[in-house]
Amino acid sequence: MSKRVLYLYGGWPGHNPYGVAEWARELLTELDFEVVESNDIFALDQDLTGFDLIVNNWNNALLSETLTPSQEQHLLGAIEQGTGFVSWHGGGAAFRGSVMYHMMLGADVFYHPAGEGVRHPHPVRVTDGDHEVTEGVTDFQAASEQYYMNVDPRNHVLLETTFDGEHMPWLDGQVMPQAWVKTWGAGRVFYSALGHYLEDLTEPAVERLMRQGITWAARQQGAEK
Repeated sequence: MSKRVLYLYGGWPGHNPYGVAEWARELLTELDFEVVESNDIFALDQDLTGFDLIVNNWNNALLSETLTPSQEQHLLGAIEQGTGFVSWHGGGAAFRGSVMYHMMLGADVFYHPAGEGVRHPHPVRVTDGDHEVTEGVTDFQAASEQYYMNVDPRNHVLLETTFDGEHMPWLDGQVMPQAWVKTWGAGRVFYSALGHYLEDLTEPAVERLMRQGITWAARQQGAEK
């Protein structure tokens, strides 16, 4: 039986959520999920425990945007009971007013020192090549937004980057996690900071990472990696 996924996307158009949805839809279909799509944030105002996985590509533009108490309770409650959760890039800046959402996710995006949408070259290194999410993924060079984040020290970090100090000299040499896994109750959580542009996600190393991260979070067995 196929596992059920809620794929929530929309919000701020700067992260191209509808264009990225075509990529995500194809990926989730290849992984043999039964996908329920929604562009409505009120989709979170329901019992979500019937989903094996929630994939979030909802993007916020304002610092004041948040989840309602009902949405936060339903989302976090489902994950706590075993529903997996996956998000990337803008999902780390979503729902800024919900402290518990960011505690579950493992980070809060603080800034991108090179500027909004700047394709800044930066290295991405694998810190745990033995994890099933990073199987076959090797170090690579990215050229997109490089996120500076407040990060939960409990995250199991899989990828990291280093700032070069070009735009903020005081960040020179600063190491920053870029992808990680963690648990929230019985639920598995996977997040990657990569993905401002569609081509960031279709880069072979990142697409492999996302495929395996989704599979891991959903506890999907036997899926092609």
